[in-house]
Amino acid sequence: MYEFDYRRAASVEDAVAALRASGEAKILAGGMTLLPTCKMRLARPSQLVDLGRLQGLKGIEIGDADVTIRAMTRHADVAASAELRRALPALAGLAAGIGDAQVRNRGTIGGSVANNDPAADYPSACLGLAATIVTDRREIAADDFFQGLFQTALAEDEIIVAIRFPRPVAAAYEKFKNPASRYATVGVFVARSASGVRVAVTGASENGVFRATAIEAALQGSFTPDAAATIRVPSKGLASDFHGSADYRAHLIPVLAARAVQTCLSQA
Repeated sequence: MYEFDYRRAASVEDAVAALRASGEAKILAGGMTLLPTCKMRLARPSQLVDLGRLQGLKGIEIGDADVTIRAMTRHADVAASAELRRALPALAGLAAGIGDAQVRNRGTIGGSVANNDPAADYPSACLGLAATIVTDRREIAADDFFQGLFQTALAEDEIIVAIRFPRPVAAAYEKFKNPASRYATVGVFVARSASGVRVAVTGASENGVFRATAIEAALQGSFTPDAAATIRVPSKGLASDFHGSADYRAHLIPVLAARAVQTCLSQA
């Protein structure tokens, strides 16, 4: 690793000030992506600004209409929350399937969403549930937040403080995981609410998380596994690697969507 300064942030405002003082400073949340990147010398931050001691950035709040998860809440805490499992079981189940125990006990929801890895799980929940990403200065709709491969709407000196998820009528997440990393080869999040059906896909595209609008339209007309399974997803623009071809990923999307719909129906 390259040399860097370490700063333990005293507050969100302190962290923002550190980012503004140095254009090469980086926020350290769980470090699940940043630290390996530094070790491989693919990143060279001048300073790591650690948010780990900020208790105000941790915790889960369950409301009548939505669920708010603060940015430094660990995956393991999201997975273990009994209240969340009652209010939004799809999100707790998604968190339980992230990585291994070590990753779940270090990684944070805010770090995952801010990084926007194309195979990460949380972006599909954000997009599928029409979540709002709350930062130190504004609120950003998930549809506007994710902007491509590792790209988001965040400014260089902007920090996620929480994510607010509307509570759906039913929701489910199905993932075909990489057996080593447990990242999504393809992951599909289906959510049904009073405003309609949303289907978000992660792991499949070269450009990151996206909405499967053709499947959404089919499910809007008939919310059944068969309606999802019969949609043909084009392979153009999908990722192709040694984990699976673009055609294979295109095949998996409606299959996983159909399974998620079946799970949603079982929640009724």
